[in-house]
Amino acid sequence: MTTTATAAPLDGITVLEVGAFMAAPYATMQLADLGARVLKIENPEGGDAVRATGPFVDGESSAFLRLNRNKESVALDLKTADGKAVFLRLAAAADVLVENLRPGAMARLGLGYDDLRAHNPRLVYASASGWGQDGSLAHLPGLDIMAQARGGLMSVTGHPGGEPAKAGVPVCDLVCGLYVALAVTAALREREVSGAGQHIDVSLLESGVSLAVWEAGMYFGDGTVPRRHGSAHQSLAPYQAVRSKNGHVTVGGNTPKTWTALCRALGLDALLEDPRYADGWTRMSHRTELVAAIEEATTALTTERIVELLDAAGVPCAPIADYAEVFTSEHLNDRGYFWDAPHPAGGESPVRQLGSPMRFSRTPAVRRGAGPLLGDATAAVLAEFGRAPEPAPGDGGPGA
Repeated sequence: MTTTATAAPLDGITVLEVGAFMAAPYATMQLADLGARVLKIENPEGGDAVRATGPFVDGESSAFLRLNRNKESVALDLKTADGKAVFLRLAAAADVLVENLRPGAMARLGLGYDDLRAHNPRLVYASASGWGQDGSLAHLPGLDIMAQARGGLMSVTGHPGGEPAKAGVPVCDLVCGLYVALAVTAALREREVSGAGQHIDVSLLESGVSLAVWEAGMYFGDGTVPRRHGSAHQSLAPYQAVRSKNGHVTVGGNTPKTWTALCRALGLDALLEDPRYADGWTRMSHRTELVAAIEEATTALTTERIVELLDAAGVPCAPIADYAEVFTSEHLNDRGYFWDAPHPAGGESPVRQLGSPMRFSRTPAVRRGAGPLLGDATAAVLAEFGRAPEPAPGDGGPGA
């Protein structure tokens, strides 16, 4: 296991997570990577639902081991009086709480922001949800694909005339998690000035809509409703995947310099004299003809040869890698992006982790361990923070 010798940016910050699946766990993974202590609160009966998601490595969910790295698992039944009492003790000492239950669920448990603020006015309380904590949709269940649908992403993803498609990764879940982590760090910084915590409300819907920078420029600019363009850019050309002799390659000849270099590298000098392609706007207006002309050259060459020619000419380009190629990338390995964590159950196979893209010159992201076993830190954490009173007869026990 690799550790850092220098204090991480969020050392000394304690985070409680009441989450499942993606948004909250992904947010707290970012905070844990930055050095925060993350106590993942899980129901003793099965824990986070991701634990049941295959494939499995030595009996543990492969996805869970990666999404919940650098965390400690505390098994508590928050529906019991004793479980809530323990949780309140933790919340009174914590800096941050991140949850992604249905809006109102934490309040119904007596653990909403107002409830916890009474115990800890400095608490930063972040809620992630499908549609936000209020508004006409707030009461509805909201998953990533629904947010991609309502947020417009599926209307611009895929090929013209094709079926609606979502992004290949749960982009609304993940971006929501990143916004939560960013908002938490901002609120912690503000707390240094005010001394007070606050409630943060981040939705999958608004996180997805926030990505529509080019689309907003089009609609608010001249009323154009963005549509699907396959791999092509909404307003730049050529900036897309084109066919090669043995597959596809992405090219970006979208500036005067790279457009000229692209044409010369591929033997398409005649296009430089064609008035249809004289500038960026005319190239966009004639994109269909332009791409057909480019593919007359690229389909005679292999992807590897095109990349070689364009790299030498300084034209942005890249082959389309599958994840087997990504996860064995020489470049990423040279940069030490991937790292191995020991299996929490002592399995023989290490758990290869995706690295943090945040690189600090003095305080690097931490690399402690893979996702924890269910409840592995319960006893230690209860001893550290003080065990709650024993439940009254018939109360159901602490669930811990």
